Amino acid sequence: MTRVAAVDCGTNSIRLLVADADPGTGELIDLDRRMTIVRLGQGVDRTGRLAREALERTFAACKEYAAIIKEHGAERIRFVATSASRDAENRDDFVRGVLDILGVEPEVITGDQEAEFSFTGATKELSGRTDLAKPYLVVDIGGGSTEFVVGDDHVRGARSVDIGCVRMTERHLVHDGVVADPPTPAQIDAMRADIEAALDLVEQTVPLHEAHTLVGLAGSVTTVSAIAQNLPAYDPAAIHHSRVPYARVREITESLLASTHAERAAIPSMHPGRVDVIGAGALVLLSIMERIGAEEVVVSEHDILDGIAWKAAEDLQ
Repeated sequence: MTRVAAVDCGTNSIRLLVADADPGTGELIDLDRRMTIVRLGQGVDRTGRLAREALERTFAACKEYAAIIKEHGAERIRFVATSASRDAENRDDFVRGVLDILGVEPEVITGDQEAEFSFTGATKELSGRTDLAKPYLVVDIGGGSTEFVVGDDHVRGARSVDIGCVRMTERHLVHDGVVADPPTPAQIDAMRADIEAALDLVEQTVPLHEAHTLVGLAGSVTTVSAIAQNLPAYDPAAIHHSRVPYARVREITESLLASTHAERAAIPSMHPGRVDVIGAGALVLLSIMERIGAEEVVVSEHDILDGIAWKAAEDLQ
């Protein structure tokens, strides 16, 4: 076993996984897995820059994670930064801050690299399943972007498009700095049109309709699963590899888009940092299922973070 630490810094959240990995057997044993909402991508779609307060929130989380990594004695750290830091003019400030705190330089990866990490993390443990037909379509709905990967044992096609839950919310559901509560039909239609245009782009290079199993990753999808199961609290064990039918996804999406901030915040499994963006994230998922005719989505708690951990372990081989 090799002890590694993986950090995934996205537009909405920063996450840590410390795990013991055995690349030979495909076994990954969690020692510590946690997530902090930092909204690194706050306003970046509008300004092109990472906000000072967003950087401060992110660096505070990095300091907390540094202590945990040291406590567990990880042999290798890989820090991957995704959509928001790719887009920002001042991303060098972000890189320097992370290097000072964790001693590693963040890898500001491309959308295609992000997709590869997500595919590895989500599918490595599915290889022995006989009830889930290949190829898989792995969809990672992040804050700033959504990654699409079709593959079986190897990736056949991948693409990243800018339809993450935070970006869609800021672009279509915010007026004068306030999130629509609830959004109007016109706002929802505009958001849906944006999503459909992005799906058109994905289909140019990714064979979406070849996939037999849709695997959904990240907080928007896992939260939809938690709501579908009426969980009294967010429960990763109950969510991991749950299967949510299309009809239930549609029902939940329509309910979220028709609800107020207070109503969404009252959902027991809802993370406070997702209250304002969950409607957009659910709509992205629903639109994807409708585009490919998926009868259900298989929900995975293992995603890009696990893929980063596997890559860190392979670095030490």
